[in-house]
Amino acid sequence: MTGNARRAIVVVALATCAALGLAAVAHAGNAGFAPVTPRSPNAAGINRAYELIALLTFVIFVVVEGTLIWIIVRHRNRGRPRTAEGPQIHAHARLELIWTVIPVLILAAIISFVLYKLPGIEDVPAAKAQGGPLVIRVDGHQFYWQFTYPNGAVSIDRLVVPAHRVVKVEIHSQDVIHSWWVPALGGKFDAIPGRTNHTWFKADKIGTYDGRCGEFCGAFHGLMTSQVVATTPSKYVSYVANLRKPSVLGGQEWRGVCATCHNIAGTGGYGPAIATNQTLVQPLSLVSLLRNGQNVLPPVSKYMPPVGHGWTAFQFAALEQYLRQHVYKGTTSGG
Repeated sequence: MTGNARRAIVVVALATCAALGLAAVAHAGNAGFAPVTPRSPNAAGINRAYELIALLTFVIFVVVEGTLIWIIVRHRNRGRPRTAEGPQIHAHARLELIWTVIPVLILAAIISFVLYKLPGIEDVPAAKAQGGPLVIRVDGHQFYWQFTYPNGAVSIDRLVVPAHRVVKVEIHSQDVIHSWWVPALGGKFDAIPGRTNHTWFKADKIGTYDGRCGEFCGAFHGLMTSQVVATTPSKYVSYVANLRKPSVLGGQEWRGVCATCHNIAGTGGYGPAIATNQTLVQPLSLVSLLRNGQNVLPPVSKYMPPVGHGWTAFQFAALEQYLRQHVYKGTTSGG
């Protein structure tokens, strides 16, 4: 194979890879070149910083790579042997000063812009006209999100809030490190055991915004998703009031916590089949299992995390009632 043929094959291969890469990017949201459309002021601030950095890096890429290509084409063959060493240039003070100062100025511009935007991203607005922010506690568990509302009501994996209302999110973890991330409503914040982090958002449009855990937290990390539903104030009040019903909360706990491993019918999956396990209808045993987990010490066999760590008595009772009515298929006994 001649040298020209080899070069042609390399060029075609590189062009094919580039085309496939660009096709994948174009298929992604927002043409794959930008984050999702922001729906909260803090998310908009993050996007502006991203756009500035993306613009500067694109300009730098075009200038550097364009210059490199021009040099390669312009000087590719000047009648000099390939093994000949080119002229050596030393101590060009002006050139060295230019390529040092320009990056410093670019970094200074980026840092200044980010510091200018940071208070609007990080600081929770007072929202005095709304009676202050709506404070929601978020607890990361393996492998679900739990939301606690100001009246003590709890929901699993689905947070409902009023649109156009400032929401302060207090982020906790009940086991390992997780990361709370709803891209359309702001940045990513870690949930760390023993520490409280916080962020905020103000959804500017009624709708559903998808989130996920942004920190690898175990076998079912990929399924640890969540939704923030921005709705009308009246629907928010109705939803939170409905969470006080054991059947509603128990159903959310079963679907969002237990069924992840044990299947929606309790017939087993990653975890064992439990639909006929009497532990489900023995309150003391069920509470102990959920609160303490199972096989948590080496050697670990069919490890079950303490999924109910931090639960209230009402949460345990709601799950037990739901299990009795909708899941358990065995013979009930005392416990």
